[in-house]
Amino acid sequence: MARKAFFSFHYKPDNWRASQVRNAGVLEGNSPVSDNDWEKITDQGDDAIKKWIVGQLSGRSCAVVLVGTDTASRKWVNYEIDEAWKKGMGVVGVHIHGLKDASQNQSTKGLSPFSGHWVGSTPMSSIVKLYDTPFTTSTYVYDHIKENLSAWTDEACTIRAKY
Repeated sequence: MARKAFFSFHYKPDNWRASQVRNAGVLEGNSPVSDNDWEKITDQGDDAIKKWIVGQLSGRSCAVVLVGTDTASRKWVNYEIDEAWKKGMGVVGVHIHGLKDASQNQSTKGLSPFSGHWVGSTPMSSIVKLYDTPFTTSTYVYDHIKENLSAWTDEACTIRAKY
């Protein structure tokens, strides 16, 4: 049975790439959000966004952070990472810059979104794994992620259980 995952990513530039990973069918993920739905949530302010995120995390065992060019600097991605960890969820990162977007473009590799987070006095980046594919061709990047994502999330949950 597929692990239930919450997918965290920078919506505007990486939605297409993220949908490829989500639609791979490896994990049971949260439902996609349309532009209109996200705008309705964001129009209601920060408290509404926080409430929505907490609701989306409910019933999930792992947060999969899909890392694009600017993911590490995104306020809500960082909030999702913190909330997932607080809830005892496994947390794992996957670089997705090698996947093509709707315009058939790849992007540049982003920084680790875990660098600014701490587990007590330990940097989260030394606990949480961030995977990158050894491939540069989008189809090979996709295949690599699809073949390994289940094991990566299992490992993330095992790591989280130690803390």
